[in-house]
Amino acid sequence: MIEFNNVSKVYPNGTKALKNVDLEIKDGEFVFVVGASGAGKTTLTKLLLCEERPSGGRIMIDKFNLSRMSKFKIPKLRRTIGIVFQDFRLLPNMTAAENISFAMHVLGESKKTIKARVANFLRLVGLEHKADCKPGELSGGEKQRVALARALVNNPNVVIADEPTANVDPYMAIEIIELLLKVNQLGKTVIVITHNVNLVNYYKKRVITMKEGQVVSDKQGGMFDEV
Repeated sequence: MIEFNNVSKVYPNGTKALKNVDLEIKDGEFVFVVGASGAGKTTLTKLLLCEERPSGGRIMIDKFNLSRMSKFKIPKLRRTIGIVFQDFRLLPNMTAAENISFAMHVLGESKKTIKARVANFLRLVGLEHKADCKPGELSGGEKQRVALARALVNNPNVVIADEPTANVDPYMAIEIIELLLKVNQLGKTVIVITHNVNLVNYYKKRVITMKEGQVVSDKQGGMFDEV
């Protein structure tokens, strides 16, 4: 369960990024978050990852109180969240398999476990044949699928996809969302931050619309509101 209770965020320069946001996302939901640039979507993500702290209010992710969390507990929180960035953020000198396995090595997983899980997630995203390719040898859609596999390999409870279709063609955009839906069917909470109105309207999932730091619409199976 993700809960925002009366959450505000004011940056040091005076920018009011979020204003008294109340929001609840249940375990296993699939949610689109939409809104124009500057609406507060990026700040929402940064707060969920504890890259920023709220200026007021309370944020809970399951048992974690992000508003009062010590910096020593942040790595534990982040292991429960998988993040997919629009610019992929793959390590250029590593293969697809190495990019996926990197965090597992850091966490001290066994070689046997790493090999099995990497193979499993390469199959999930349809890239078994690209395991030994470096990012420069992959298309934009393939890079995004590697990024998705990397986000999933440590079995997070929540997956946040930040503009996952921004750098791919329309056909691949549908494939990416279909993969995220498959991830959701595995019981994961999936939050997709996007500007792609056509995708949002097509899939008819829950849509949270933000404007000027506030939630102005929250529709279950609703259409994107132009605001």
